[in-house]
Formats: sequence, C-alpha cells, structure tokens
Amino acid sequence: MTDGNVDMSRRAFLGAAAGGAAVAATSGTAAAQTEEPDFGGWLDGIDGGYEDLRGQSEVTIEVGAEGNGGALAFAPAGIWVDPGTTVTWEWTGEGGGHNVKMEEGPASLDSGAAVAEAGTTYEYTFEEGDAGISKYFCEPHKALGMKGAVAVGGDVATVEVGGGGGGANLPSVPDSAKALGVATSFAMVATLGLAYFFMKYGGDYEIDE
Repeated sequence: MTDGNVDMSRRAFLGAAAGGAAVAATSGTAAAQTEEPDFGGWLDGIDGGYEDLRGQSEVTIEVGAEGNGGALAFAPAGIWVDPGTTVTWEWTGEGGGHNVKMEEGPASLDSGAAVAEAGTTYEYTFEEGDAGISKYFCEPHKALGMKGAVAVGGDVATVEVGGGGGGANLPSVPDSAKALGVATSFAMVATLGLAYFFMKYGGDYEIDE
C-alpha cells in the first residue's frame, strides 16, 4: 500500500466518523422529548393547538378562531397555567354564536348563553382550588370539535411528546427510536476511536501488493 493509499484510507475513516456523528445527532434530535398535560383525548383531532403559558399572570383565548371547518375553534385550545392566572376568552365575532361551558374538572366555567358579538369577553381566575385539568366546550359547536382545556399547577398528569412542543397531542417517541439513538452514538464513538488510531499509526508501515 502506498502512502497515497494510506492517506485515502484515512480520509475514508474520517468520512465514516463524520457520517456517524451526523446520524447520531439526528437520532438525538428525534428522541428529544417534552411533557404536556394529559388531556385524556379531549383535544384529539381538533384544531386550536396547545401552549404552555405558565409564568404569565394573564392569558387570552380567542373564541371563534379559524379551525374545525370554519371559525369554530378556541385558540389555543389547550393551555397550561399557574394558579392565580386570569384567563380571558375573547370573541372574534366569527362562526356564529359561541359560549364556554364546563365538561368536567375542578373549575366552574360558564359564560352563559351563546353570543356572536365581536369583543365579548369572559374572565375566570384559576386559583389553587382549580388545580388539575378543566375541560370545556362551546355548546352550539361541541359536535364540530369546538373544545378546550386548561391545566392548572404543577401536579397534573402529563404525557411525553416529540421534541419541542407546539401542537397538542403529538405522538410520543417510540422506544425503538431511543434505542437507535443510543446504538448510533456508540457506533460513532467506536468509529472515531478507529479513525484516531489509524491516523496515528496508519502511516508507519507499508503493505506489499
């Protein structure tokens, strides 16, 4: 083997090591997880999204936001807040008459009869006694998916979702993906070790053809 071939082999090893590092980084990203409140399927398949709004003392939710086949969504539909947070539901004036009615949970949400006027508001301050998850809906449009939920406090059931949050009810990362990330990281370390060994000692000998 000539010195030129040794150098080429070194480059091949370095290329393999770099490729392993890239795959490992991708796998690590895929396996990254975060937690969201477990709304028990209440928000599955509906529009409106989810936001972690802990740390804010006042929060606004649009009533009659675009979604569910019209202006028939709460936005965000799912939120997580601290005790003491005041939530204001504000009507957009779109999608007909809407209201806020309780499905289940510790809070006592009730905005009254459905109204359609833009700028209408309904406020509720979630106190310590409202800790947990409260599910609610728009009475005229519940069947169309106009539903929402408020998680209050740190002692709520959670689910793991794929990296970064943003949307409600994202699927959790399967165990196979986690295993792939660990295995790929191990392969990357092994490849880098071989590349270092070859670079250090590979040019000290020649092999006859």
